[in-house]
Amino acid sequence: MRAARRGGGLTAMGRVLLVIRLALRDLRRRRAETALLMLTIVAATTTLTLGLVLRDAAAEPYQSTRAATRGPDVVAVSGRPAGLERLAGVSGVTGHSGPYPVLAGRVEASGRAADVQIQGRDATIAAVDQPRVRHGRWIGEGGVVLEAAFAAWLKVGAGDTVSLNGRPFTVAGVAVTAASPPHPRASCVVAAGCVHGAVPAGRDLPATLLRDPGLAWLTRADVRALAPDPGSLSYVMNLKLAHPDQAQAFADRHGGPGSHGGPGGADGAVSLQTWQGILADATELARDSQILLMTGAWLLGLLAVAGLSVLVGGRLADQSRRIGLLKAVGATPGLVAAVLLAGYLLPAVVASAAGLVIGTLTAPLLTEPSAGLVGAAGAAPPGWSTVALVTAAALGVAAVAATVPAVRGARSSTVSALADAPRPPRRTGGLIAFSARLPVPLLLALRLAARRPGRAVLGVAGVAVTVSGLYVLLVLHAFLDGRPGAEAYTAAQAGVLRHVLLVWTVILLCLAAVNALVLTWAMVLDNRHASALARALGATPREMTLALAAAQVLPALAGAVLGVFPGGWALFTAITVVTGGDGGSAPLPGPGRLLVLVGATVLAVAALTTVPAGLGARRPLTTTL
Repeated sequence: MRAARRGGGLTAMGRVLLVIRLALRDLRRRRAETALLMLTIVAATTTLTLGLVLRDAAAEPYQSTRAATRGPDVVAVSGRPAGLERLAGVSGVTGHSGPYPVLAGRVEASGRAADVQIQGRDATIAAVDQPRVRHGRWIGEGGVVLEAAFAAWLKVGAGDTVSLNGRPFTVAGVAVTAASPPHPRASCVVAAGCVHGAVPAGRDLPATLLRDPGLAWLTRADVRALAPDPGSLSYVMNLKLAHPDQAQAFADRHGGPGSHGGPGGADGAVSLQTWQGILADATELARDSQILLMTGAWLLGLLAVAGLSVLVGGRLADQSRRIGLLKAVGATPGLVAAVLLAGYLLPAVVASAAGLVIGTLTAPLLTEPSAGLVGAAGAAPPGWSTVALVTAAALGVAAVAATVPAVRGARSSTVSALADAPRPPRRTGGLIAFSARLPVPLLLALRLAARRPGRAVLGVAGVAVTVSGLYVLLVLHAFLDGRPGAEAYTAAQAGVLRHVLLVWTVILLCLAAVNALVLTWAMVLDNRHASALARALGATPREMTLALAAAQVLPALAGAVLGVFPGGWALFTAITVVTGGDGGSAPLPGPGRLLVLVGATVLAVAALTTVPAGLGARRPLTTTL
């Protein structure tokens, strides 16, 4: 206090130390509220960190595969070998392999059938793109090597027999390559063309297109023997560049109309695909997971702001006497506001660090353990940009929630703050006339909610955000449960996305539950005088408990309805636009499921608010009054 009295003569560093000291003392005195504050911010920053580091973590296996297989910088495809041979002498090319013949075919094995791109290779080791055999051996006469993810889908391994275009071959081995993404996203290197994922309803595609083709390697002689005629062959060449990071510029200079990964034409046009494009296709699942997590991070950020705003308001109501004491000993409004803000910004810094650690360690668990790549996703330390963004987000959430209440508390008069008088009720004639004819619990609930309309709006917004997220979760789960359009993902990929949705669901529900408890307890504290007076005039503790709970249930009902429409529908539409997907292929929840969602939300809020409401309603009257 002596330091606060001399605040006008303190140096800048002295003021900072004083603010930190007072803020830390306040945090130690209110440990439960500090824990809630940190839990709220940790939930949001963990999800944000997951979204930021997930793609980098998923890219590690591809980079390992690229190093282990002498991966190409550019893959060139054409309908004629002459168009590719000239690329070998182009300036900037330091090595190549091929051209190799490629045939579109059909494979059957273990009761499954699929389209396949059959590439003719040499038995000797290639200087560029030598697939790494994981099981078995490399190709030989009469033997086929299958891309590892494709072999896993076919459920075959070394020693099994498969049929290629009706001719039996023994599986010599399974291998991985960096020249193409793993199945089912393999690059298209045949002139017939390919289509990946589900075909939109009503779209008529040529019958010759290969659908989610796999990749297989045979000897050149076996490929030519399978080809009905030389014109059915396409050709592929793998290039190594002096400057791999300039691969896209090389493709733009030397590629034809399909220079971004499309198949080469029979007229000799050359299409070029860069290693960066292959990496993007190989990590497409991580991109989908990242979009979901970033969406979850935004939702959790909004919930955090709503919850922290209520928590800040409740704490300031409880701190009013302390604010008066600081002002009484000479603290300026600026110093008081700085102390109050520091009490939220300091935990936000600690919470952001915890979110970074948890998110970084959890990210590899949400990546697909693909059989088509070498190694597994690791937990690489986040870059400085990620650390800065997550920390800024945590501080921003805390600042947005705390600035206005802190400034309002700092500007309050010293006398009113020391008196710690209850907030005067707002007299609304229409509300009084309407509520007078209601049962006592509803009468008190309406009047309690009317005392803080802003808090009621925060309650509606929090529930609406939660229900919007749950609406999207229902849609995405239905999409992954074998519905039309889910064929775009393998079983393993669908499992990874379900894990992402589970993480999102758990964090969203936990934070929503914390918000409901904080809202109710803040209402208990803010209305302790009015509640005690109502009990003194005859209201029972049970009626007060029902009133406090109903004051949260009514905004929850409004928020649940708004969360279903337009909130949930708008959020799903936004995700569809960002991902470039077809929202029409995902079944939307029916009226019955939506009614269950709204009803379950209201019941959950009622159950969560009963406990703090009951505790507040049973406080001794003499202590409160």
